[in-house]
Amino acid sequence: MTTNIAPHGGTLINRIARGHERESLAEKARTLVHVPLASREVSDLEMIATGAMSPLTGFMTQDDYLPVVDTMRLKNGLPWSLPVTLSVADDLAPTLRPGQRITLTGAGLPLAVMDVVDVYRRDKRKEALEVYRTDSEAHPGVAKVYEQTDWLVGGPITLFARPPHETFLNYRLDPEETRAMFREKGWKRVVGFQTRNPIHRAHEYIQKCALETVDGLLVHPLVGDTKSDDIPSTVRMECYEALLSRYYPKDRTALTVFPAAMRYAGPREAIFHAIVRKNYGCTHFIVGRDHAGVGDYYGTFDAQYIFDEFEPDELGITPMFFDHSFYCKACEGMASYKTCPHDAEHHTILSGTKVRAMLRDGIEPPHEFTRPEVAQILIHHMIKKP
Repeated sequence: MTTNIAPHGGTLINRIARGHERESLAEKARTLVHVPLASREVSDLEMIATGAMSPLTGFMTQDDYLPVVDTMRLKNGLPWSLPVTLSVADDLAPTLRPGQRITLTGAGLPLAVMDVVDVYRRDKRKEALEVYRTDSEAHPGVAKVYEQTDWLVGGPITLFARPPHETFLNYRLDPEETRAMFREKGWKRVVGFQTRNPIHRAHEYIQKCALETVDGLLVHPLVGDTKSDDIPSTVRMECYEALLSRYYPKDRTALTVFPAAMRYAGPREAIFHAIVRKNYGCTHFIVGRDHAGVGDYYGTFDAQYIFDEFEPDELGITPMFFDHSFYCKACEGMASYKTCPHDAEHHTILSGTKVRAMLRDGIEPPHEFTRPEVAQILIHHMIKKP
């Protein structure tokens, strides 16, 4: 028996037009009002269309937006932790009407049509405080909200042209494709791992601990928009390929990309990441220390505690919580604060600042911290940066 976990809400959404419908919509789209999408909104559009954001069929209407901000639930009560919205220009918003069909464009290319349900104003400061737990513009997620207008337009979308991609083409699998892959591999229990960083030994340790209890591991790195000082996705993918080819069982590990943009919403984003991986077919999801966090806006384990606000059957995916992991010289192996009895002097723990400084100087961090193949890729990247 293979995994048959139901998508969130029970149905895997598909809003992609094909054949004659696609051609007809593409032709009709030329005559409609064009609404430009920012890069993050293009990522959201594609994920809605492919079912990654099931049960959403479009950008949120006010009826869903308000309860999501206030209670982390859609209008129908289904858990959903992040607003998925489309911002429109101040001068355009008053011209849009419910029942109108508009064309959504990305980088000037027509991609989809939306059937407008409503056009509404939001309170951006309230959204920031509820979703990100801060209204500071220094927070990258909050800054993105403040860059947008107060006006949002909501309604179902139909995609007739996929956003053009030039990278990771062999790794871009939609939810129906990852589900088919899991069935082909015979994986009944699949654990997903979210990452926007190169995988170091601590990540490898918790992944393999999780893999001991399931049939397969999906390493699912985010390749949408991130902060400018994050390691580029192309470099990270090179690291993942090198690591998985040498240190992971090929028949029990899969690598595909997650096309979402980072919100850096900490606890709320952890819930979102879990729900979306459920749509991709995962039955379990790893939640580590400071998941989706940034700076010191969130407590170390807030992203784990937030799962207590839902009944287990509401989310429908099993979270797997892990403590901070490290190499212990006294234990002579990887461990965590839950399993290691020794003092910190025995632990190989390096700050991100120190690791970056070592890499820029061409120095490999200790092998207990990162695999040498990964270190060499990062050194090459850091040294050639201006």
